[in-house]
Amino acid sequence: MTLTRTPRPEWLTFDCYGTLIQWDEGLKAVVEKILSEKGEHQVDAGQLIEVYDRHEHRLEQTPPHRSFRELSTLGLRLALDELGLPSQLEDSQRLAGAIPRMPPFPEVVETLAQLKAMGFKLCIVSNTDDDIIAGNVAQLGGHIDRVITAQQAGAYKPAPRLFDYAHEQLGVTRGEVVHICASPRLDHAAARDMGFRCVWIDRGTGRQLLPDYRPDAILNTLDQVLPLFRSLGWH
Repeated sequence: MTLTRTPRPEWLTFDCYGTLIQWDEGLKAVVEKILSEKGEHQVDAGQLIEVYDRHEHRLEQTPPHRSFRELSTLGLRLALDELGLPSQLEDSQRLAGAIPRMPPFPEVVETLAQLKAMGFKLCIVSNTDDDIIAGNVAQLGGHIDRVITAQQAGAYKPAPRLFDYAHEQLGVTRGEVVHICASPRLDHAAARDMGFRCVWIDRGTGRQLLPDYRPDAILNTLDQVLPLFRSLGWH
């Protein structure tokens, strides 16, 4: 699908972490704190995050469905074990407690306000729990109309079930929304398989495009959607 010669969407859906909220920065900070408290200098934050991500994403797609709080706890424990580090309950509590406090990127709140002024309805679709994301949504200026989580749908991206559930809740078809996101592995894979329109916010984190999919637009920051949408006549 393409953005040109397609209808203006009523709803915009957003990935939260990495798109609206400073996930990479926040995760690095909390992992560095965990390692510091262990007195660990042989493993750096990047190594632990890489191993944690691998376990977390595998657990998301492994039955039975778990809450994000549960699987992040297990994923962190498995990552620490793999790296030969002691794991404690306080580690996962620190991680889960840090996520709701992660702030939005500097341009996000004003951009959301302008999108609302242009008449769009805004929905977050996120691989998380309701109680975790509530702290992040509270920082977004009251501009978000709906929040759909993996907890509600009983499924994690890139499984179509989460997006199908979101579209059902919004009363739209796959072709009637534009999804704005940061994760090729999760969101682009779903867009490729399901056929909805997709804008990638590539913030220079090193994430790579999938070999068999290219999003409908690639931007560096969220505020760049404003001139893009105006150029399409969506104002």
